[in-house]
Amino acid sequence: MRITELEIPGAFAIEPNHLRDERGSFYEGLRTEELEKAAGRPFTPRQINYSVSRRNTLRGIHSVTNPPGQAKFVTSVRGVLRDILVDLRLGSPTYGRHVSNELDADAGTSVFVPEGVGHGFLTLTDDACICYVLSTAHVPGTQVDIDPLDPELALPWGFTEPPLISDKDAKAPTAAQAAAAGLLMPYEPHKSYV
Repeated sequence: MRITELEIPGAFAIEPNHLRDERGSFYEGLRTEELEKAAGRPFTPRQINYSVSRRNTLRGIHSVTNPPGQAKFVTSVRGVLRDILVDLRLGSPTYGRHVSNELDADAGTSVFVPEGVGHGFLTLTDDACICYVLSTAHVPGTQVDIDPLDPELALPWGFTEPPLISDKDAKAPTAAQAAAAGLLMPYEPHKSYV
């Protein structure tokens, strides 16, 4: 697999090597020792979640307070989605900047989202299924939701019609409001974000 650090410190794109023959293909979706080598810290899965959505569904931007913090390894297991990461770590040299990737189940590309970086996606196909491998189990009350249409973030969702979005996400605060409320974690440049 090829692991490439993205423009946001500690975030990575993971592209598998496909072995193909007349039956189809095989690839390794995650090798924690390879991710740990690239990131410089352990990544121990504690929970795995799936989300199934119809086309043009917008979910996010989501993160988790610190503590407990939560890193995510995100993969499309069915369909195609536009995946966006936003650096929400206060003091980060890339605070407020985003990285967009297309995750296609056929390609098997994944993204690694470090603690404090927001994540969201727009489904480009019907019945899209995304898998999250998480470094911590869900702790009620620790989720940080940011308005995915925050005009200051100006995220490139690329939808051509209004997306299907939950009330919770539609009513979420902007990044500036979340920062003012003390919900965002600080950037620690000496820390390897895994």
